[in-house]
Amino acid sequence: MAHPLPDTSKLCVHTITTKPWPIETAIERFAAHGVKGITVWRDALAGRDIAATGQRMRDAGLSAVSLCRGGFFPAEMEAGRRAAIDDNRRAIDEAAALGAPLIVLVCGAVPGQPLDVSRQQIREGIEAVLPQAAAAGVKLAVEPLHPMYADSRSAINTLAQANDICDAIDSPFVGVAVDVYHLWWDPHLQAEIRRCGEAERIFAFHICDWRTPTEDLLNDRGLMGEGCIPIRQIRGWVEEAGFDGFNEVEIFSTRLWEGDQETFLGRIVEAYLQDS
Repeated sequence: MAHPLPDTSKLCVHTITTKPWPIETAIERFAAHGVKGITVWRDALAGRDIAATGQRMRDAGLSAVSLCRGGFFPAEMEAGRRAAIDDNRRAIDEAAALGAPLIVLVCGAVPGQPLDVSRQQIREGIEAVLPQAAAAGVKLAVEPLHPMYADSRSAINTLAQANDICDAIDSPFVGVAVDVYHLWWDPHLQAEIRRCGEAERIFAFHICDWRTPTEDLLNDRGLMGEGCIPIRQIRGWVEEAGFDGFNEVEIFSTRLWEGDQETFLGRIVEAYLQDS
């Protein structure tokens, strides 16, 4: 059987990937390069009419894939946890205004606080905002982060932990975001992706690459094909599990942000097509 030619119909790019561009430029240039989806980081919306920005995206032929990011629920003091819940409520309103069907949750952690305590606070935080999210038709995707971020960014560090919290909450509005940068190392990844598929909870799939040597654990991600992540294999597992949504390019890279973003975007599209 002949394989279909690669195309960009499921290519999504995060606004953070081309961080130097304002969202207006990102919308224009993504569309010009044949990108079909956009995930918007909340800082890109500052000072803007969010509903008008969403319409601008749709007019350009871009689907609003998700809003990044919610989460950061854990805090030592109750006031901090309440503030996080309030911020996530605002994120839900922003996603609804933008027309984004999903919020990605970077769940948070507190240095020195036991991880199991942070995980319980994460569950409680999600449950607190879930009724509003469901009423707005906005889903919530728990994104497990690499264990190197367990100190302050996320106490959810494996796909198994993300699956467990989804099982505990048991809502069709709560699922997972599978990010290859955070999960490629996990020997149980294929089985946990299959578990996600059985529960129909893969809401997002993020791609980039892991450079060797990595010069900055936050801001030195690579373009697909620049590193050691078996992206095509993991994507195969995700698709076998029933996911047929966008492949979202999410790259934090000081090195790439310092270059010409138009050239970078062209390289993104080229790398994506080569990986298809």
